[in-house]
Amino acid sequence: MVKTKCSECDKELSISDDSVKGEIVTCPDCGSDFEIVNIAKDKVELKPAEKIGEDWGE
Repeated sequence: MVKTKCSECDKELSISDDSVKGEIVTCPDCGSDFEIVNIAKDKVELKPAEKIGEDWGE
């Protein structure tokens, strides 16, 4: 398990060892979504996940 901090609320995030690059993780405290950019044994790099709105075809 890799631990890091949420860049929005500074709470600790636990990233499981079987997580992969590109996976989206959500902060359980503030609900912010982050994409795993890079993950190694004891270090993980996150970036804010892109939010895609609904396309209603208008």
